[in-house]
Amino acid sequence: MRHRHFRRTCRMSGKRAGITALVLTTFFYLFEFVTRIEPGLAIEAIATDFNLAHGSVGTLSSIFFWVYAPMQLVVGVLLDRYGARPLIVPAIAACALGVLLFGLGNDPAVAAVGRILTGFGASFAFVGALYVVNHSFAPERFAVLSGLVNTVGMLGTAVGANLLANAISTYGWRPVFDTTGIAGLVLFVLAFLFLRGLPKPIAVGPPDRITAAFSGLYDILASRRIWIIALTGALYYMPINVFGGLWGQSDLVNDHGLEPVSAEMAVSMIYFGMALGSVGAGAVSDWLGHRKWVIASSAALSGLAYAFAIYFETSSVALIGGALFVAGVFGGAQMLTFAMAKEGRPTAEIGKVISFINMIGIASAILFQPLIGWLIDMTGDNYHRAMSVVPLCAIAAAFLILFVKEWRHPDHR
Repeated sequence: MRHRHFRRTCRMSGKRAGITALVLTTFFYLFEFVTRIEPGLAIEAIATDFNLAHGSVGTLSSIFFWVYAPMQLVVGVLLDRYGARPLIVPAIAACALGVLLFGLGNDPAVAAVGRILTGFGASFAFVGALYVVNHSFAPERFAVLSGLVNTVGMLGTAVGANLLANAISTYGWRPVFDTTGIAGLVLFVLAFLFLRGLPKPIAVGPPDRITAAFSGLYDILASRRIWIIALTGALYYMPINVFGGLWGQSDLVNDHGLEPVSAEMAVSMIYFGMALGSVGAGAVSDWLGHRKWVIASSAALSGLAYAFAIYFETSSVALIGGALFVAGVFGGAQMLTFAMAKEGRPTAEIGKVISFINMIGIASAILFQPLIGWLIDMTGDNYHRAMSVVPLCAIAAAFLILFVKEWRHPDHR
């Protein structure tokens, strides 16, 4: 009886359940983003412990994305079919256990298995949060609320990255990774208890289950518009995956002479900027009724800010951090690619559309994280030349989005 009473007290409905789910899935996104960038905070220590070159460390880190990226198509289909709770709760556990395995492993192969497990669990985080936004809140709130999800993730990552960098400097990377994994297990328990009362997905009969689940996916894959938006998002997000997520700290240490903690403080300004830019871009684009021109102008300005931070000869943390903050502010408009892609699509396809855009965006890390490492090795640790790819990708995104026809909001026609 006491167990049943406890289960009843954990059940929620309506608006309260949606808000609770949004909070939990947003913190899951924050957690997975920390696990995504954590190797970049200790790249030299990990390379030393595992006796790896820069290219090999980039490959080890990118294993996360080898699983994360292709899982996005499956995640979208599963969310549309089964809903959030049955998938997100075990995904949090998998992500946390993967971090613990990476921290406890004494062999690169064990660490690789940990990254695979972390990537698998993390693949449900961002799309799961946007799924909750789409199914628990009014459609006109999607751009702003999805920006809010990204804002919390970026702010938390910015603060967390600085704290973790200091902790790694003091205690070493393994204890810090283990603590991160334990924090993930705490989040798993909270989600198990309180992620309830969400809208049920539309039921599909057993004979048509597979066909119905994948039918919308074929239309998405055949859409030229969706592919251009996805590739734009990938190029636009590449600086976050590469500079913010792995190589930025090392670049600032080697080319600008900063101390590791100061370098991470400067890199974290990207996330503070994105926290502001994600919500701001959503609000501005909703007000204007346009996505394309906000994305194009913001991507170009973001690329110029990255170029300044990489190439300008200075050791000023304030100047470099300011440039990276500006890059992050204008980088926040990348979130609009999700809103742009889902507009005009059937409700039953939303999870798949978001997953596909996210998959292509994250897949860029599979290529670029090890590529930058190999370029660093090939150029004799010349970070300036290797990092040229970062601003070029952002500017290429600004150009590519111009080929997409704008979907106009009914209120702005």
